[in-house]
Amino acid sequence: MPKMLPRSWARHVATAGLLLVAGHSAHAAPQAIQVISFEGQPLAGAAVSVTVRGTRPTAAPGTQADMGQRQRAFVPALLVVQTGTAVNFPNFDTVRHHVYSFSPAKPFEIKLYAGTPAAPVVFDKAGTATLGCNIHDRMLAHIHVVDTPFFGVTDALGRVTIDVPDGEHRVRVWMPAMGEGRPGVEQALRTASTPVIVRLAAP
Repeated sequence: MPKMLPRSWARHVATAGLLLVAGHSAHAAPQAIQVISFEGQPLAGAAVSVTVRGTRPTAAPGTQADMGQRQRAFVPALLVVQTGTAVNFPNFDTVRHHVYSFSPAKPFEIKLYAGTPAAPVVFDKAGTATLGCNIHDRMLAHIHVVDTPFFGVTDALGRVTIDVPDGEHRVRVWMPAMGEGRPGVEQALRTASTPVIVRLAAP
């Protein structure tokens, strides 16, 4: 399992950057966000979500996402979804997998199977579920569930761009190294043409 970060890991600064696309809304505009370490190194694979006041916290009925298995690994290793999303677990390998989570956010088990299970798993509570496979111990992934439709995952340059309505909001960043018991670091966000940089202790 990844090591835990120290409690005094978070510090935030607004500065320049540039980034990718993740959610969308009417009258929304791209807001650039970059996650870097205190030393200035980009942090890839961070879940970034923006809470917008008045936005419905749960996903629209029928919202689905996929957490697949390829070459005996979960793909993607980190999936971010809105609360209420139904997640499918398609197995693209020639071997069977046995997917499970003991996490309080969503305990579940899909016993040894091939192909795609008939029923998806609905993630109805915000938080983080750590996934494993009972057959292949090295398989590890996380599903991070947020109460907002505005979210994304940072790329290799620590960058993500999320379309959000104009105004003042809250941005939260979570990384697997923080552990599923921590919600992540949060700060104020005011939409602007300049990107927001969030600095964290490196994993």
